[in-house]
Amino acid sequence: MDSPFPFDLRADHARLAGDIRSTQQRMAEIRATAESDDGLIGVTVGGAGELLELTLDPRIYRTTDAAALARDIAGTVHRAVERAEEEGLAIVASLLPPDATPATTDLRFDPLLHELDRRSAR
Repeated sequence: MDSPFPFDLRADHARLAGDIRSTQQRMAEIRATAESDDGLIGVTVGGAGELLELTLDPRIYRTTDAAALARDIAGTVHRAVERAEEEGLAIVASLLPPDATPATTDLRFDPLLHELDRRSAR
């Protein structure tokens, strides 16, 4: 019996599921690092921007400006997160419109939604 659909739904689903699993694995492997301008703070974040490692050089204790230290840590984490987002976007670029950017894309869902839209339009 011929399918009423112009494509094989099960095969398409299996390919999409495999693509998503592969993408999830690659995203989970992202490790992005950044260092503060003075080199006293180092951070590593994962693909979702989660802080994995924070390294503080003992020289940070030479000044007692806790607010400045907090700003430097936050800024360094932010730079690492931006790098992780760029890596993530590179991983899913083939599943997104060409104008996608980290600022306009939810890397967890937009690739899936865009690919579902693309496949259902066939």
